[in-house]
Amino acid sequence: MITVWGRTTSSNVQTVMWALAELGLEHERIDVGGPFGGLDTPEFSAMNPNRLIPVLRDGDEYLWESASIVRYLAARYGSERFWPTDPLKRAKLDQWSDWTKTTLVPAFLTHVFQPMMRNKPGERDEAALAKGIANLGKVMRVLDGRLPAGAYLGGNEPCFADVVVGVLLYRYFTLEIERPALPHLEAYYGRLTERPAYARHVMISYDFMRAK
Repeated sequence: MITVWGRTTSSNVQTVMWALAELGLEHERIDVGGPFGGLDTPEFSAMNPNRLIPVLRDGDEYLWESASIVRYLAARYGSERFWPTDPLKRAKLDQWSDWTKTTLVPAFLTHVFQPMMRNKPGERDEAALAKGIANLGKVMRVLDGRLPAGAYLGGNEPCFADVVVGVLLYRYFTLEIERPALPHLEAYYGRLTERPAYARHVMISYDFMRAK
């Protein structure tokens, strides 16, 4: 049995849970982090010395870092569709996983989403936020330009890279910000929302994060 430690409202945990569901793998999940605590215990530190979620156990082995976990699950349990065997084809998909972590995450989470969640309207640095939103639009145009190649990044069905890339789109498209017209990205997000695994594990309210 695969075990995941992490709360459902964490986007990093959502990445792993969505991958497990797409692969049809039986698993259990244990609530830790956020209001559940449990990250500062010696037992959790032994699983992940960074004391962050998610952590996945498969057999006697423990893994952390959500994108690494997704790649592991894809390589061990995925089909050719989900995890291509050709190194070049796989790398061309995996570069979008890295792009998500190095480019999309800071542009969206660090400079737009988190400032909006942590500060009430009227208490935000509106100039910094406007700059962040403008830069985010440029970043999303890059992804929009890639998507016409197929229904998903790897073709007609989702692959491991879609899981890493697509998990933040629910928050992006439901956050109260101005978004540029990105028809390919909008259609891609629409296809993701129709997948039961995405709806169950990713489309989870984040209102509890808002400053009160």
